[in-house]
Amino acid sequence: MLIDFFSALRKAQVPVTIKELLVLIEALDRKLAFASLDEFYLLARLCLVKDEKYFDRFDRAFGGYFHGLQQMEGFMQALIPEDWLRQELKRLFSKEEMAKVESQGGLDKLLEKLKRRLEEQQGRHAGGNKWIGTGGTSPFGHGGYNPEGIRIGGESRQRRALKVWEKRQFRDLDDSVELGTRNIKVALRKLRRFARSGAAEELDLDDTISSTARNAGFLDIKMVPERHNAVKVLLFLDVGGSMDPYIRECEQLFSAARNEFKHLEYFYFHNCVYEKVWRSNTRRFSESIPTLELLHTYGRDYRVIFVGDAAMSPYELLAENGSVEHWNKEPGQIWLQRIINTWEKVIWLNPSEPDYWKYSSSTQHIGQLLEGRMFPLTLTGLDEGIAILSR
Repeated sequence: MLIDFFSALRKAQVPVTIKELLVLIEALDRKLAFASLDEFYLLARLCLVKDEKYFDRFDRAFGGYFHGLQQMEGFMQALIPEDWLRQELKRLFSKEEMAKVESQGGLDKLLEKLKRRLEEQQGRHAGGNKWIGTGGTSPFGHGGYNPEGIRIGGESRQRRALKVWEKRQFRDLDDSVELGTRNIKVALRKLRRFARSGAAEELDLDDTISSTARNAGFLDIKMVPERHNAVKVLLFLDVGGSMDPYIRECEQLFSAARNEFKHLEYFYFHNCVYEKVWRSNTRRFSESIPTLELLHTYGRDYRVIFVGDAAMSPYELLAENGSVEHWNKEPGQIWLQRIINTWEKVIWLNPSEPDYWKYSSSTQHIGQLLEGRMFPLTLTGLDEGIAILSR
């Protein structure tokens, strides 16, 4: 059984190895999980999954192997039309109605009934006691009442479903799904160098225990300064023009970076970095900062992250006076090269699809300047970029 389960995980692209499978077998031999599928689930995930971004894939593979559950997305799109599940009424059920729908037979019979309903039903339904729909006493659908039902779509109203099909609490951790602030934080945490700083505001538990023991049992609380991420980051964000479709992704990255790094300095630019950058887009023309000043202000220990699609007219990158906003005395590539020469660890995160990069000569040129250190603004791209900055 475990070999087949192991194969199911590999098919779901969960990177499990034979060594991890042997650890699980050893844990089962020691009776760490016995006669409980829930306990086995937790033990198997602990032994087999080494990165939380794969939790969602593990859940889907586990459900598919042990229960025959399907992904909510595929289930909804392939089998149940969305309009069947529109909740157009909310019913108040009497005690007599509730008593009539007390189900018997457990999950297996529910699944068998659901399969038959899918074969028989031809349209949406609301308020009934049999078909898949909303607001009724059928065990299938949402917004109704049934003590042993399978909720399909919508929000839980009665909180009574035995199996919530779309409950995938680790979905946002999967590196193949859309970016979110939490996902980005998980990736950025790999760029950490902790150091103690500031006033003594954090309990030193080990020292407190030792000191109390030496003090004949009288409590002796010891405090230490808080630990902060000592990594220093310069964040350059492209704004406006072709970057407008990526505002949400950039906001999420910016929010996560401000949360993760105590030493974070951020600046904006448009298309390419020239002789000046700015901190406030509303005051960009009146309160800009000379780029040369940055080169002489921040130490060599800073990591530099550029965020932009790198797509522009070649003149903006390669020619004097090529900027679309002002007369630049030096080409943008010279300023980029100065930044690369000043700080050893520089990466570029690109929110556009990697397949499009080859159609933009400026994107290719910037990638060459950075010696290939341009990565897509995805969780996988963040992991690869952070790995470069962490060396």
